[in-house]
Amino acid sequence: MASKDSARDRGTPARGRQSAPEISDELLAAAGRGDAEARRELYETCHRQVYRLMVRMVGIQDAADVAQQVFLQLFRKLEQFSGRSSFRTWLYRLAVNEALQYLRKERRWSFAELAREPVGQAAGMVAERQARQELLETALARIDPDQRALFLLREIDGLSYREIAGAVGIPEGTVGSRLNRVRRELRELLIQMGWEE
Repeated sequence: MASKDSARDRGTPARGRQSAPEISDELLAAAGRGDAEARRELYETCHRQVYRLMVRMVGIQDAADVAQQVFLQLFRKLEQFSGRSSFRTWLYRLAVNEALQYLRKERRWSFAELAREPVGQAAGMVAERQARQELLETALARIDPDQRALFLLREIDGLSYREIAGAVGIPEGTVGSRLNRVRRELRELLIQMGWEE
């Protein structure tokens, strides 16, 4: 697993990541007033990214329930959104907090294994890719949830250091050092588990 270049611009998302759809102030205001159509649109726009994060934070078995709880919190607290940070950052903060609260409450630290059903000529390659994915998911599950959240927000969701700082409530300068630490820990775990580069 290659380490990210530390000189890379910290304000831009990780390469290859799609940026989140823009949410208009009008949509947020309407959803905050309780407009059912606006809330539905906000949910549909943001659900996929929240669910994807929850799968990696709490596991696939509970991801839908925790993602649903994130949106319940979102609609309860939407009037508290002040606009000091981006809506995306605020949403990720709600999502990370909900996932961490769930993990602490339930003390669930493991991920469900991915199903293996390779078919066709490339079955060997598919099986190898799935085995590597399972190894990565298992290693991620062994990392402290707070640290795992940082890694997932950067490497999976492509948030900038500033957005991560806002989402998890730490200084922006601390994000880089913690990401380096979690990458090192993840690399060591993967090597111990037999990861071949």
